[in-house]
Amino acid sequence: MSHRSLLIFPEDSADAIVNAIHNAKKSLRVKMFLFTDPALINALIDAKQRGVEVRIMLNPSRRNGEVENIETHKLLEAAGIEVRYSNPNFVLTHEKSMVVDDELAFVKSLNWETKNFTETRDYAVVTAHKHEVDEIILCFEADWERRDFNPGEDAKLIWCRGNGRTRIANFIDDAKHSLFVQNERFQDMVIIERLVRAARRGVKVHVMARPPHTLKKEKLVEGVGGLRIMEDVGIKIHKLKHLKLHGKMLLADECRAIIGSINLAPGSFDDRRELAIEVHDADIVERLTKIAHHDWKNSHPMDLTDAGLLDDLQRRMEESGIDKLVLDKDDYKKHHEK
Repeated sequence: MSHRSLLIFPEDSADAIVNAIHNAKKSLRVKMFLFTDPALINALIDAKQRGVEVRIMLNPSRRNGEVENIETHKLLEAAGIEVRYSNPNFVLTHEKSMVVDDELAFVKSLNWETKNFTETRDYAVVTAHKHEVDEIILCFEADWERRDFNPGEDAKLIWCRGNGRTRIANFIDDAKHSLFVQNERFQDMVIIERLVRAARRGVKVHVMARPPHTLKKEKLVEGVGGLRIMEDVGIKIHKLKHLKLHGKMLLADECRAIIGSINLAPGSFDDRRELAIEVHDADIVERLTKIAHHDWKNSHPMDLTDAGLLDDLQRRMEESGIDKLVLDKDDYKKHHEK
């Protein structure tokens, strides 16, 4: 059996995760940003009832103060499962991971919400490599006990806060021919700079992002600015046609990839608990290459002109934040009069 395997959603189902929980014999450690899926809640309760030690760490709220995971917390706790909110040392814990019996670990981009299995492009890498599993366990125990976690310079995985920005920047710098990047947000200037430099040295860079109207108003300027900077140097910016993009995936030269929870934004690198994994496994990379080309074929170029942005931003419930972009509204009116 391969030491690592890949799950792609919605093509794959939640069955692989549910079955892993059902097959647990000794312990389960889960760290999750959002958790509401009934099948997974029931699977964890069943595991507890058959004697598996189950510990769950949930993010308590978003940056805007919106409280989440309350009902799931109550259901799990009522079943006798140990549940704690994530380490308050971080603005929020965005990591999505699970360790089964100290032997198998899931590193994911997806939350445990039903829509993430059925409506969004998302990914998970399953690893049985001992050093990777052990690293996730060490971080879980540190966060559980509110202790510092420092995997050091020899860290196998990609962590935030920690080595995240450096590892992803170096990954981009090492690209020689092609880069496919799927991410919700492109706001970190170090990473944008690296993508620009990759394009300028001849790497074919394909960026897939969420449309600007999905950005929070306080992140609109940097989000749109990052996309426009990349487009100005010839990087193609697309959006998915039929799926919501939630996955965070980088694929370089069709031979290595990064998958995890990290958005390409300063907050993710500097303030959040995040986790990603770099893989070189031929079978995983081959499947990711196929899905990257499939998604690119089934996507639209993003219109980042003033008129295109104003069209897109009309979908926002309010106009707040749009004026900060200093868009040419007269040009937009002329465009629509034509």
